[in-house]
Amino acid sequence: MNRCAPRLMAALILLAASISFLSSPAAAQTGEVTPNVRPFPKAALRGEMVVLAPPVISMDGKPDWLSVGSRIYDANNHLVLSGALVNQKLVVNYLRENNGQVHQVWILNSEEAREKRRGATDTVFNFNTGSTATPTDDGKTSYGQSPAYFH
Repeated sequence: MNRCAPRLMAALILLAASISFLSSPAAAQTGEVTPNVRPFPKAALRGEMVVLAPPVISMDGKPDWLSVGSRIYDANNHLVLSGALVNQKLVVNYLRENNGQVHQVWILNSEEAREKRRGATDTVFNFNTGSTATPTDDGKTSYGQSPAYFH
């Protein structure tokens, strides 16, 4: 019985290896590897992130913070530690927590970066009144009658 076990194991290993070669064509030999586009939450914003000294980051050139327990996913959707990304400019999609800190970050591949997405610097509302005159205080208006922005 002891002599049959090595032969049986060798046959099973050979069978498994031959099945793995026949199961799918090698993508590296075709030269056509297209990156996958991941589904991102609709609320995710686009930005350029630089990790300065974790948890301190720069998002679109402005100082920002990663939240406690934040998650950063690389282009292959693997978790990455923020310390491994220090001083790299990365195009990302991100979500913020209720307190304003960046909580989830997805580093984008080339295909994902081409998709249009709203960024944090985009104008969402325009409150322009059309008036070009700026209010001034002439010193003659009593305090109770002056506009609220002079108080």
